[in-house]
Amino acid sequence: MQLFTMRKRASNLALAVALATGSAVVATAVFPAEAHAQRKKKKKDAEQAPDGGGYSETFVAVYQPLNASITAEGADVSALRPQIDSLAGLANTQDEKIVAGGLVYNAAITLQDPLMQLQGMELMLASGKVPAEQVARYNFIAYQLANGAQDYTKARTYLLQAIANNFQTEAIDADAMKVAVAQTYFASNDFRGGLSYLKGEIEARQAQGQAVDEEWYRIGLSAAYKNEIVPEVYDFTNLWIRAYPSTTNWRDAVNLTRNLNTYDDNQLLDLLRLSRKAGALNEKNDYILYVESADPRRLPKEVKDLIEDAYSKDAISRDDMYIADSLQTANGRIASDRSDLPALERDAAAGNAGLRTVVAAANAFYSYGQYDKAARFYKKAIGMPGVDADEALTRLGMAEVGMGQYGSAQETLAQVNGVRAPIAKLWQAFAAEKAAPMAPAAPATGM
Repeated sequence: MQLFTMRKRASNLALAVALATGSAVVATAVFPAEAHAQRKKKKKDAEQAPDGGGYSETFVAVYQPLNASITAEGADVSALRPQIDSLAGLANTQDEKIVAGGLVYNAAITLQDPLMQLQGMELMLASGKVPAEQVARYNFIAYQLANGAQDYTKARTYLLQAIANNFQTEAIDADAMKVAVAQTYFASNDFRGGLSYLKGEIEARQAQGQAVDEEWYRIGLSAAYKNEIVPEVYDFTNLWIRAYPSTTNWRDAVNLTRNLNTYDDNQLLDLLRLSRKAGALNEKNDYILYVESADPRRLPKEVKDLIEDAYSKDAISRDDMYIADSLQTANGRIASDRSDLPALERDAAAGNAGLRTVVAAANAFYSYGQYDKAARFYKKAIGMPGVDADEALTRLGMAEVGMGQYGSAQETLAQVNGVRAPIAKLWQAFAAEKAAPMAPAAPATGM
């Protein structure tokens, strides 16, 4: 099965690295020589608070000759690396951090040293003196540098600050950056963290009545599926299929659920029934699996209808002997099977009816599309000792879908646990789709 490919929207962000992190910055604080003169008679070094303003004499003594050397024509910046590192360690006040950070950052551009650039940018941001109009940009640059250094926790912190301060360019908007936030989690193998963040952003937009680009769901679902993050993969499948319930997407959702689980014939039958209901049953192998799971001897009417559907779609050749034999078996049993229904209904309705009889009646009536009778007997079975409650609840919800009782179906299916829970979640999504179709989806943005 071909599931989702994680298309790289990151190309725009990568381009921005080359542009933004390769540009010099200007520290806007008062330069050390001037500030030193202003405060020389006011304070001594020992009186200076580390988080306050101004410059220490020690800092000035290192900064002034270093700045002159770096800015001199033909300067060998690499030879000045020890002094640059020393200056960074001396930056304690806000003024010192903004000026030292600018010097370190700009020198790092010359040296083509991204880690040193990050050090300079962090000093400037820590100073609290970055001009308000540049805070978002500086945080974004810090994100890019930290991300390039594979320090994803730090990268995420700066990116969230860039978003909070409304950073954007013609190529990069808030949506792209929010996807990038999720990618920082995935890159550090914190898949649950990334999925939780992405799910929260999706649900927040939905709560505001805003459309969500399908790529958001696909990115989350791809990460969850490839890494088998359960149950989050089913949560994302449910969110996605509710928002984008196309035939192709239903097929992928069913296949995803089937691939991540080992189902017996009864469980697989209910998943394939959903595929057919959603119009996503088109492949020959899926029809064959459905026939095998339903069994023409057990559910002849359902198998007959299924095979005729396959023939009408040219999904299976009439020369296929297995399918032809199954159809012959089904046709040979329908009349007697149908004639047994009244007696089966009577026996199952009796007060002393056994669980096996009640479940058999429910299954038989479901296969004939008599959903009201099927629901009646599934409800009865649920209260009986020894019942497979998850199977009975799943099929009761399916029968309620068949009757158009979509709200009740969703409540019933929400009670299913265990291996059937992913199947029930998909049926829930189908019931929700039928009850209240989603608003028009957002146009694709090519993330």
